[in-house]
Amino acid sequence: MTVIDLNSDLGESFGAYKIGNDKEVLKQISSANIACGYHGGDHNVMFETVKQAKQYGVQIGAHPGFPDLAGFGRREMKLTPREIYHLVVYQIGALDAFCKVNETNLVHVKPHGALYNMASVSRDLAYSIAQAVYDVNPDLVLFALAGSELAKAGEEKGLMVAHEVFADRTYQPDGTLTSRQEPNALIHDSDYAITRVLRMIKEGKVEAVDGKDIAIQANTICVHGDDPQALEFVTKLRQALLEENIQIRKSWGPK
Repeated sequence: MTVIDLNSDLGESFGAYKIGNDKEVLKQISSANIACGYHGGDHNVMFETVKQAKQYGVQIGAHPGFPDLAGFGRREMKLTPREIYHLVVYQIGALDAFCKVNETNLVHVKPHGALYNMASVSRDLAYSIAQAVYDVNPDLVLFALAGSELAKAGEEKGLMVAHEVFADRTYQPDGTLTSRQEPNALIHDSDYAITRVLRMIKEGKVEAVDGKDIAIQANTICVHGDDPQALEFVTKLRQALLEENIQIRKSWGPK
């Protein structure tokens, strides 16, 4: 039986601002990437999201991003590799503390937004992130864009790497995600998105924006929790996976 992880970026509300429907989305997924207070989230939201993830048996991951609440971490920042290392260590440590007080475990790390995209193509940034994850805990799983520099860095460092694909994003011919600044970056047709996901899992291929197929490895599928239709879509996607006899992953297990 084919097994796939289903993840979503959660815990991105902060202060008086509510983003997403985390509690309901948690019921449909197997891994939660929880914001660590830089691009979204705060100490209260981090605690509650970890608590709820534990309640629903969802694997918990740190979702470190740039310190950019106003831009939701989706704007590039010019930081040195050493600064990237420090901010990733800081954010992983913060979420790990909330896991400890909730008597549960941190399982994975997935960089957020611009940090994720930049590390997908920059070898130096990719190695800074991989080193940070390894130094905090070499047993953590690193979520990285399938086939990216970040995935390569994690594997070379000896981390377990989950190659990630996106249900609601289009791809460039080189395997990178289409910039959100482009009009065709997002896929809004849920049926079309699900068809693409099933093909990525079964055939290891996805159609790029130029109409040509590219090879892709799918270990985990991302559904963005901040999308207004996230709950409806992830519910529909989960059902489609199960109907195709694709099991939702319950554990990453040891390296």
